[in-house]
Amino acid sequence: MDAMAVRTPNQLALKNVTKSKRSESLEVMDQLRVDAKRIATHFKLRYRELRAERDGATGHYGICYDDGTIRIRLRHARSGKLLRYSSLVNTLCHELAHLKYFDHGDDFKRFYFAILAWAREQGIYRPERGQKPLLQSRALPCQPRELPSITRQLQLF
Repeated sequence: MDAMAVRTPNQLALKNVTKSKRSESLEVMDQLRVDAKRIATHFKLRYRELRAERDGATGHYGICYDDGTIRIRLRHARSGKLLRYSSLVNTLCHELAHLKYFDHGDDFKRFYFAILAWAREQGIYRPERGQKPLLQSRALPCQPRELPSITRQLQLF
């Protein structure tokens, strides 16, 4: 196809959707990086980088490499829709815990749940239905908010 060729409306719409998804992913990754830095600093953890997992990845929501690189899957494998921010933060906390314990033993679980609890207290992890990411700087500590009397924990083990 010639570089100057006219594109159909369908081709233009697809191109715009792709740009929109990319923009949305970049915005969410920016916020995840802010939250990751805050959590890692509190728990004295060091990671090399936080990156989005490639589109189409299945089999895991996140992965932590031994060099300190963390990858988080942002989108549902089948629908391509952005995962809820609370799910992304949950995965982030899980992968950050792997920086200290690389297995899924009892020490890992205790540490992961401590990270998740702190993130909840700080307003970073908010597993309420329909949660949208708080796309704002969290440089200053958030005020802890009142939690509902009954909370559900995502069972990963």
